[in-house]
This record gives sequence, structure tokens and C-alpha cells, in this order.
Amino acid sequence: MRTAGRSGTGPGSPPGPGSPPGRSSGSRSTSVLRSRTVWSYWRSGPGLSARRRSRRPARGQQLERVRLSGATKRARQAAEEREGTVHSRSALRVSVVGLVLTALFGALFVRLWYLQVAQAPSGRLAALTNTVRTIPSPPPRGIMVARGGQVLAGNTTQMVVTLDRQAAQAHPAVIGRLAKLLGITAKAVKGDLANQQYSPYAPVPVAVGVPLQTVVTMRENQSYYPGAGVQLRSVRSYPQGTTASHLLGYVGQIDSAQLARLRSQGYLPGDQIGVAGAEQSMQKWLRGVPGATKVQVNAAGQVVSTVSKVPAQQGDTVVLNLDLGLQKAVDQILASEISSLHSQGFPATGGASVVLDPRNGAVLAMASYPTYNPSVWTGGISSANYAALTSPSGNYPLINRAIEGLYTPGSTFKLATATAALKDGLITPNTLIADYSASFTVPGCTVGKCTFRDLAEAYPPGPINVTYALSASNDIFFYTLGYRFWEAWVNNHQYGQDAIQTVANAYSLGNPAGTGIDLPGELGGAVDSYATRAYNHKHYPASFPSPPSWYVGDNIEMAFGQAGTVITPLELADAYATFANGGTRYAPQIAAGVVSPSGKLIKRFAPRVMGHVTLPPADRAAMVAGFRGAVTKPWGTAYGTFVGFPFSQLSVAGKTGTASTNFKQPNSLFAAFAPVTNSRYVVATVISQAGYGATGAAVATRNILQYLATHPVPSPKLP
Repeated sequence: MRTAGRSGTGPGSPPGPGSPPGRSSGSRSTSVLRSRTVWSYWRSGPGLSARRRSRRPARGQQLERVRLSGATKRARQAAEEREGTVHSRSALRVSVVGLVLTALFGALFVRLWYLQVAQAPSGRLAALTNTVRTIPSPPPRGIMVARGGQVLAGNTTQMVVTLDRQAAQAHPAVIGRLAKLLGITAKAVKGDLANQQYSPYAPVPVAVGVPLQTVVTMRENQSYYPGAGVQLRSVRSYPQGTTASHLLGYVGQIDSAQLARLRSQGYLPGDQIGVAGAEQSMQKWLRGVPGATKVQVNAAGQVVSTVSKVPAQQGDTVVLNLDLGLQKAVDQILASEISSLHSQGFPATGGASVVLDPRNGAVLAMASYPTYNPSVWTGGISSANYAALTSPSGNYPLINRAIEGLYTPGSTFKLATATAALKDGLITPNTLIADYSASFTVPGCTVGKCTFRDLAEAYPPGPINVTYALSASNDIFFYTLGYRFWEAWVNNHQYGQDAIQTVANAYSLGNPAGTGIDLPGELGGAVDSYATRAYNHKHYPASFPSPPSWYVGDNIEMAFGQAGTVITPLELADAYATFANGGTRYAPQIAAGVVSPSGKLIKRFAPRVMGHVTLPPADRAAMVAGFRGAVTKPWGTAYGTFVGFPFSQLSVAGKTGTASTNFKQPNSLFAAFAPVTNSRYVVATVISQAGYGATGAAVATRNILQYLATHPVPSPKLP
């Protein structure tokens, strides 16, 4: 038995002639419908396969079907070709994408391998570095010693109470408790904790120099003071008290301006730095080498371990030219003389004494009064102490009057006038100038001040030479020199308009540049002249409103050290040291050398020559005789002061100075050199408002020289 499905070409073919009767019902309509459907499909598409057709069509239809069949095949082939092309392109795209993804995943894998395997050691190091912080540790400061080796500025160990920032944040009540225990305010403790100059990874110091009993109390009640601790710290000490305080200076915490200037040299916030005196000028030697502790911190910034520690290295030792015994004597003598003047009714508001070695400029002693103890700056100065040091009622003890005090020189300036007159040939050692009336009248003068008097003259009238004039400090002689210099310039343009001023500056008297001492803060003086007045009027019109002028009377007053001339005590000492050694001006030096902590000489400070003042031997000898006569001749202005002095042990030459001021009493000055030949010492003393030079400054200078007569200064101890 056959089924319909076997006689046709497929399940949808029409039945054949042998089909069972039951299958014929409705077959025609079905066949017509299918024929129409196939025909329609053939017309619109590729048609059906011949196997799916059950009845043979007519011959024309067969031909048509053949043609259609060929077209269908060609269309099918074209469609298949198109489909193949599309599939080929899709396959190519998939292949390209696959290759790209493979490459990307390969690169990712290689990078992961490189980071996790090849770079693992450096990665661990970088991770460690990112968590390592450096805590700098300040070095012990180098010490300063006198030329005999005695310590002038050293170090001592003090207990410092610290507070951890994180503990204070977690337990805020500890701030008030700790402040009460230390006797300070809670505001002060909070200020220290907020100070960004302290490392965030180290406890913050809140009190220095804490008594032992206070530390014991804190330790015994540690739970009451969480985060509080104690450290031992090296701090500056001055074992000699007020001795040489102005020369030594003091230290303080570096400020923002100093830090900006010195950060490139390795300075950090919180560092101690010299801010005055030798502490400042010798800073690079005294500083030392800071240490460093590297600690590992966690994400919260807490220290978890110490990675490494490099200890700090102490600074070098600076050996000063200062002689401790002499310095103590000068300090005491100056203070005692000022106290004595007070008891006599003189204001004597302050003063200074300087002792130099004229052979090289070494500063053997330097005293300024009133003085102070530099230890008040250790650990930070209190408000009360700072107010006392800067108060007008205390006469400003912070001022180093030796290098910052400006005084009218009075007759001590005659050194420059006599040198200029002899050097330029205005006079000779034998030139006589008549003085019969203790006054000098400007020839032809009818306007202004025409007559100048010598109110202190106490010797017989008559003609005098330069030697006598220096010994007796005769003003008439020097009035005449001032007039003759003026006359020579105005009439003949001879000697120069500033002949005296030029020599004074060469001696370092009134030199705007100062002496060149190795100390900070030195002020330069000024010698009165037309150029000086013009400069002052231009740059300081409020203080000098009048247009500059210069007349004969100005030249006369300048010649004996009055009018607008001002000098410092150090300039006075440097000038007489230049004369005493024969004309070489050295820069005053406080430092002799630098020695390492191991005892090795690092640097020896050689004398620094700043200039020369040449003077023929005969002229110089005439002046030396005049200075010597000031203390040894009955007509000498300091003769009475030096009665009984041991000249056999130490010969002395000197010059008094009495400088008129706007106050009731003049300034008192005295300069001396000893011994007279091959001088080893120059002493200059200035006391403000102390009366005549012979009754104030000369007394102090005599006592200093008397100490030197029995206590010669030894050479500095250097390796």
C-alpha cells in the first residue's frame, strides 16, 4: 500500500491516479489552490522544487517552468553567493574582534604579571616609603669659649614636658589638667598643639625646664594626663651670667622670614638660631648637623615603628678673642663708674667700653651698660622679661652701645684734625698758634657765630704747638686749624673741601660703613659735612627740613668734634688702634678660631686689613707726645685722673673728650693706648651725660688699664 507521501515529491504534493478513494475528496480544490499558490510563488520568487509537484503540466507550461527553473537557479545561486559573502565578512569581523580581544587580554595579563611578580620588590619599597615619615632632631649647639678656654655659652640638659596631639584630641580635658600642673594657661598649651612648626608625628613640647617634682607628680598620675610625656633636651646656657652678654647675644626659634631665607640650607621649622651677637654671626659654625629618625605610620598617621635613626652631630666650638678675666673687670668697672656718677648727681644713662689689640684688631673685651642676662631667652622669653628689656625706663638694656650707640666725639676727634693738618702740610710739629684769650674770632665775620671760646681752658696763655694742644686739649688751636682748612679751600681750592672728613673716615671715625666687625647690628657714624647734610636732607626731609649749607663756622665746629658728627665707641677704639700701630686699620674681630668637637682646628681667623693712614714719623711722634702728655703732664686733661698709675709697669697715652649735647650734662669720652711703644691694648670708654671726659670715662679707662698692668692678656688657646 502506498501512501500519498510516497507517490509525490513531498508531504504537500497532490494525490496520484492510484490514490485511495477516501483521499480524493476535496483534492481538486486543494490542488487548484496549491497550483495557484505555486504559480503565484513562481512569479514572485524562485518557486518550488520539481519533486514537490505531483502532476505534469502542459508542454508550454513545462517550457515555461524550465525557463522559470533556470531563472530560479540563477537567482538562488546569486542569493547564495550574496549570503556567502555576508557570512565571509561576518566571519572576518569576528576573527578580527577575537584577535583584538586576545591581544588586550594578553597585554593585561603581562602587565599584571609585571606588577605583581617582576615589580613586587620595588612595589613593596614604594608602599613602605609612602608610609615612612622623617622626624628631624636638632643637634646640640656648639659652644663658645674665651681665649683661655672658659665656657661663655654652652649647653645644659633640661626636662621638657610634651603632649601628644592625638591623645589631646581624644582626651581634651588633659589640656587644662596639664596646664594647671605646669603653671601655664590652657590657651598656651593649645597654641603649642596648633603650632605647625612642630612635626605632626612627634609629641609637642609645651614646657621647658620643668622641675623634677612636677615631672614625678605627672608620672605618678599618668592616667590623669594621657598623652603627656617627658623628654631631655639640650638647651643654651650662659654660665658667666651677664658677662659679655651683648657680645655673646642669644638664640631663639627661627621665624618665618628667617626660614624663607635659610630653608635652602636645610633649616626646618622649630630650629634654634642665633638672633643677636656672636650667636648670630657664628651661626654656621655653631649650628651642627641635624639628625633624623624615620618612622612608619599607619593610615591614621600614627607611628607604628622606627625604621632608622641618624644621631645629630654637635656644632663646632668657637674660640673668641675675649679674655674672660678682663671682660669681667671691664663689666664691673663700667657699671661701678656709672653708679658712682649717679651718686654725684650725673644722669649717666648708659655707656660702653671696648678693649682692642691694635696689632691685629682682636676684641679683648666689650661691655655695654645697662646689661642683661642672656639666659632669659632660653626656652623662650616671658612677656615680663621682654617688657623689661625693651622698656625706656630701663634705658633699653638690649642695645649694644659699643656698636649701636652714636655719640658726639668731642675732643677725641682731634686725632683726625691733627693728622689731616700734619699730613697735608697745613702745619708742622713746630707750628705755633697763639692763644692769649681762650677765644677765636673768625676774621671779617659779621654775621652768625663769629667767636668760639674754650670754656675748659686752665693753662697759661701763649703760643702752642700740636703736642701741647693735644695734651691740654686746647680748642683754640683746633678752631684755628678748622678755619685755615676752610680758607685754603675757598681761596685756593687747596687740600680739598673735605680734608678733615676724609682722614676721619680713614681712621674709621664716623665711617658710614662701620668698622667691619664680625658682629651683626653695627651702626656707622657720620662726620659733619656739606655732603652729609645734603644726603640727610634728601633721604630724611622730615628730620632735616632745611636745605643743606656749609659755612666757615661749620668747618670750625667739625674740626674739634662737635656739630653733626657722631661715632660709636667701637669706631673710637678702632681709630686710636690704627694710630697706635702706626697706621694700619684692622677690622675688629671677636673670633679667633673654630675647633671641631674632636679638637681639630677647622679655621683660624686671620686679621683683616681695612685701610691705612700714613703719617711721617716726625709728625706721628709729635702727636704721640701730645697723647702721652694728656696723662703724664700737669697741663694734661687726664693728669689728675692718672696720678698714682703704675706707668713703670704699663706706659699710657690717651685723649679726653667732652661732647656738648642737648642735655644738661655732656657726654664723657676717653681713648688710650698702652704701652706707648709697640702697643698691645687700646681702651675706649664713652658714658652719656657723665660730665667732662676726665671725670667720667677717663676714670673707668684708667681702672681698666690698671687691671691690664697686672693681668696681661695671654694668646688664645688654639690647637
